[in-house]
Amino acid sequence: MAEKHISLKKDQIPEVEQSLKTAGFQLEYDFEKHRIDISREVNGPSAHCRLPIDYQPGQGEVATRFLMLLVQSGSASIGVFENEKCLSHKVFSAYMVRKKQGKSQIKHLKTKGKSRAGSRVRLAKTLEFFEDINTRLTAHCEQHEFDRIAMSCSKILLPYLYGSKVPTPFEKKDARLYRIPKHLHQPNYEVMLGMHRFLMRGELTFDETHFPELNDLL
Repeated sequence: MAEKHISLKKDQIPEVEQSLKTAGFQLEYDFEKHRIDISREVNGPSAHCRLPIDYQPGQGEVATRFLMLLVQSGSASIGVFENEKCLSHKVFSAYMVRKKQGKSQIKHLKTKGKSRAGSRVRLAKTLEFFEDINTRLTAHCEQHEFDRIAMSCSKILLPYLYGSKVPTPFEKKDARLYRIPKHLHQPNYEVMLGMHRFLMRGELTFDETHFPELNDLL
């Protein structure tokens, strides 16, 4: 399998869309993943064109206000964006990592429990960490109406986010949720801005074995 990834600027997307249609490809928009699935026939091999978060098929760039939430053990970033503009941002940190092992307290609880004083402190900080995150998210959701909620959070942390004493202001299956398809480094302000740049671009992903003509198409 020779998978290829081609980054696309926003103004390139309409031309790519039109070229794919002219070449006879079937195009289907997936709202949850915010991408166009590209195929020749039903149930056949497919390629994908991830769209910029403020781009809609057939419409082009649209006014889009979105909430970004990036979470890893011990750190998180929350941002409010309107297209290219950052309206607000906040970085959180917490004492969640066991210094010698470098393992988060959450992972440690799955093995050795929380009997020691240090473990109890880390667990308390973990719970407080998610309460602070949800308090901030709630304030943003009360102030703004969001078109999308772009999120990157590891599965092991999701129960703490949604199970916090302070409720998350959106449901697990909120239709606006968009799982950011990119590896997350320890989230800080610079990482969040880098993720914003990623979301402002598109990306065409295809297997050259099945779709060799896409190279010529571009």
